[in-house]
Amino acid sequence: MSDREDGNMPVIKRVIHSEKIGLLVALVLVIVVFSVLTGGNFISRNNIINILIASAIVGMVVIGECYLLITAHVDLSPGSVAAFSGVLVSLLLRNGLPLAPAVLIVIVIGLCVGYINSLLVNRLKLEAFIATLATMSIFRGLAFIICGGKAVFVTNMFFLRMGSGRFLGIPIPVIIFIISYIVFMVILARTRFGRNVYMVGGNAVAARLAGINAQKLRAKIYMMTSGFAALGGIIQAGRMSSGQPMTSEGLEFDAVTAVVLGGVAMSGGVGSLSGALIGLFIMQSFNNGLMMMNVPSFWQTVSRGLLLIVALSFDYVRNLKRKK
Repeated sequence: MSDREDGNMPVIKRVIHSEKIGLLVALVLVIVVFSVLTGGNFISRNNIINILIASAIVGMVVIGECYLLITAHVDLSPGSVAAFSGVLVSLLLRNGLPLAPAVLIVIVIGLCVGYINSLLVNRLKLEAFIATLATMSIFRGLAFIICGGKAVFVTNMFFLRMGSGRFLGIPIPVIIFIISYIVFMVILARTRFGRNVYMVGGNAVAARLAGINAQKLRAKIYMMTSGFAALGGIIQAGRMSSGQPMTSEGLEFDAVTAVVLGGVAMSGGVGSLSGALIGLFIMQSFNNGLMMMNVPSFWQTVSRGLLLIVALSFDYVRNLKRKK
């Protein structure tokens, strides 16, 4: 074998042993299994579009959670922030505020929620899990309070189109997600900010010695996560023609499951948005397949919990391999 061929072997081995290859194989298996079980209906055009739309809404939060988990933090409030945002934007529109300022106000409020989360973690030194669990409860309650526990229906056509419309045959929520994903994938993989994210999560001491302000960086990521949650809540309200305070329950757990399943380490410093995207499609395909098979909703909830355990188990195994 020539030296050139020898030089190519490590590249081939890296491809073969790539975690993303294993994730893609898992995704294909999920698709094949549910296609067989549903008589091919799983891969119908309409169902694929449904999976993409569901993935787009959860995917907004996946972007933020991916960044956060790489820095060894987590946010449990996105589901509540999404519900609160959906109700608030619906109230603003119903009271005559134009669409653009209504959406802008709600996203800014979402960013403020993220800043509050960062203050609880950075200044009060609360564990991220506890701090965001508190804000999860607060904003879920506020979502019910501002609407009196009732759905707020909207008739603004531009708003409804934002959630259910299409451009060149592609659902608008999917377009918004694709653009957001590409932008933040480039930021994470190709910019100094992205490198700092990995450094803070991988070695906080080295990051501090390198002059990186970890608290300031995490504050930006918490704001980004809540901002995406607000955007997802707005899109969800547009799809449902109303803001409903009980929506998006478990959104944050779906997002964390997708991110961990996609290879992002809970301990921080490792992972990518491309892996998180594959994890997202695996999870959404799994959830959609269960619904198509008419699995009772409570068993679907059990299955999601089991899928999270599987994701965490994979994370544990990957960490053991990295330590060898």
